[in-house]
Amino acid sequence: MTHEPDRLSDATVLRLPTYLRALAELEARGVTSVSSEELAVRSGVNSAKLRKDLSHLGSYGVRGVGYDVRVLADEVSKVLGLAQVRPVVIVGMGHLGHALADFGGFATKGFDVVACFDRDPDIVGRRIGGLDVHSMAELPQVLARVAPRGDAIAVIATPAASAQGAADDLVLAGVRSVLNFAPVHLAVPQGTDVRKVDLSTELQLLAFHAMHRDALPGGASSAGSDLSTSEVPS
Repeated sequence: MTHEPDRLSDATVLRLPTYLRALAELEARGVTSVSSEELAVRSGVNSAKLRKDLSHLGSYGVRGVGYDVRVLADEVSKVLGLAQVRPVVIVGMGHLGHALADFGGFATKGFDVVACFDRDPDIVGRRIGGLDVHSMAELPQVLARVAPRGDAIAVIATPAASAQGAADDLVLAGVRSVLNFAPVHLAVPQGTDVRKVDLSTELQLLAFHAMHRDALPGGASSAGSDLSTSEVPS
């Protein structure tokens, strides 16, 4: 891995976190090297696709040995922008926001929840997940303190009716990366990246698969892997 990564396709980038998770699990078990076949199985992709993805990073493995788990994990982390800890702020401290703030797994993945926000005066001032909940009016000042490099990732966990307003406030405060849990499309300016987590859509897709699986003898799925949300198209 001696050269800069090639320009990666969106599909390859979407698979990299899956590879990183599999590598972390192997490292936790004390495994120091892994074949492309085993890593592919653990990642839920075919080995040819995995080898092609990793070749874009400059990693080809060693014949008969495979990939160095630690080295490959470091390289994937670097490509994903996880070489340094990324600050995360949560907007909307209802049940979902509360659960996200309490979740302790972010720190081991390269993220640090540094601030929480809400508009409800009954919630502002509470302590959730070890953090004081700030009002949205404090957003610019708090961001300047907890994410002075301007690299904060915002998680919107508000009701749908409040999500666009939260996004507008975040953009005005300089946030350019948003993870949206609200079931609504957000209008943001060019240069702002939004990823949407739509739980209702995922449930609908699972219902679709269940309906077609249950309709076939033996419970086999008629949809097959082509429609599976766990597999990213190449």
